[in-house]
Amino acid sequence: MNKLNINGINAVISFDADINLFRGEFVGLNGYADFYAADVAGLKKEGEISLKVFLEACEADKVNPYKSYSGKLITRITPDLHALAAETAKAQGMSLNALIERALQHEIAA
Repeated sequence: MNKLNINGINAVISFDADINLFRGEFVGLNGYADFYAADVAGLKKEGEISLKVFLEACEADKVNPYKSYSGKLITRITPDLHALAAETAKAQGMSLNALIERALQHEIAA
């Protein structure tokens, strides 16, 4: 995966061919913080600066810097896939929610 952890916060890394730089964007924050650099060392340095500025701004504005998640996930899938998932869950003696959670954990851990 194209992730980089900076001071406990994950950032997704991509390459911007227009400017020939790597771009990092923090995820899980209650706002937008990104950074650019030509190499990994530069990304870490610029990411630390960007994160520090973001957190300081949140503190000054008395805003929670982190997104909160309810644990509810609404998604749309085909009726055929829905039926197969429900049948699979039933056959394995679990709820559809438990099956989906297990599948997500498997994909995220991969």
